[in-house]
Amino acid sequence: MNFNSHTDGVVAVAVGLVNVLTHGTRRGRAYVPPEGEERRRAVFESLRPGGGRAEIAEEEVAELAGIAAELRAVFTAVGRGDVDAAAVQVNRLLAEYRARPHLDRHDGEPWHLHFHGSDGSPARDWAASCATGLAVVLGGELHDRLGVCTAPVCDRVYVDTSRNGTRRFCSTACQNRVKAAAFRARSGSSG
Repeated sequence: MNFNSHTDGVVAVAVGLVNVLTHGTRRGRAYVPPEGEERRRAVFESLRPGGGRAEIAEEEVAELAGIAAELRAVFTAVGRGDVDAAAVQVNRLLAEYRARPHLDRHDGEPWHLHFHGSDGSPARDWAASCATGLAVVLGGELHDRLGVCTAPVCDRVYVDTSRNGTRRFCSTACQNRVKAAAFRARSGSSG
């Protein structure tokens, strides 16, 4: 299941930024975002699915941390079944970051749609791109493909790109944790 190549990329960037830059829980433990050089490297890796190539400055990373918190609200709303609240948040982000479409061609690829902010700063461009990608998802029939991990003590987000749309965990590790706990519960009650 794909939305389109650029939308897939920027939605993956949104997931990566939220999961790397927001406090919460991850795989059964408290999660605190990395700092310093480790945070900058993690953000750089999060931008790769959307075509991020250039190094990113620390001030841009700090701005992206605030943007990640705003993006998290979209996933949280969809996760609780409130698509209206998710849409309101996406519309607010689109307006704030002044997302504008732009046809682009690079690296031998055909023309494709990019979404940038109006001021051209990297963080604001990523915010506009992520907001537009999420708008494409929410505006279609696959809006329920966004979510928050359902494993206990995990609030990382995901986009479900599976064929059947049944993903409910941020990672295989969380899925395995839940399966192992269910197995232990069944084994303990049968003895």
